[in-house]
Amino acid sequence: MAEKRNDPVVVIGLGRFGSSLALELVRRGTEVLAIDHRAKVVQSLAGQITQIAVADSTDIEALRQLGVPDFYRAVVAIGGDLEASILTASLLVELEIDDVWAKAVSKQHGRILNRLGVQHVVFPEHDMGERVAHLVSGRLIDYMQVDENFALITTRPPKEFVGIPLGRSNLRRKFGVTIVAVKSEGEEFTYATADTELDYSDIIIVSGRTEAVERFGELG
Repeated sequence: MAEKRNDPVVVIGLGRFGSSLALELVRRGTEVLAIDHRAKVVQSLAGQITQIAVADSTDIEALRQLGVPDFYRAVVAIGGDLEASILTASLLVELEIDDVWAKAVSKQHGRILNRLGVQHVVFPEHDMGERVAHLVSGRLIDYMQVDENFALITTRPPKEFVGIPLGRSNLRRKFGVTIVAVKSEGEEFTYATADTELDYSDIIIVSGRTEAVERFGELG
């Protein structure tokens, strides 16, 4: 089965992470089957999600009855009950769901999920904590870890790079980063070029290896 961006998605576990994920997917036009074992939680979200059901996700027959094997993509958003998270993930792998995502609450939990065959393990609390720490501790407007050793930051231009064309700034040689886009006051973001000259009031998006962009973000 070929992957499609808007293929329906199963979201299992409707805590803060799972319910936010399911509602955002629906808002983006994706059909969602949401599952949780708590009737009150399901009732509170009824009418907001395409399909929603009360079921025990550790019961493979319950998953089959809901048609879960017909889905291409599934997300295990269970965080508080590690046993339920692991059992649910293992059943999704057994049902041969092509693309399984799962929330992990610790590195050990994440390793177990990986060993079960979960393709994508996410650490929402850790990732958000890391992002906020970068924003609180420096000059950054925004921070996004793209890969283990690669990140994007949004910040203001350091003084030494204001008023000269980027092509003459030796930015990549000095810091190992690239200015991807620039937003001038009152304007929208545009791609940066070798001729782009930065102003103090500009907002820039910078890409590069994590240590390099962090070091660049600390410049005044």
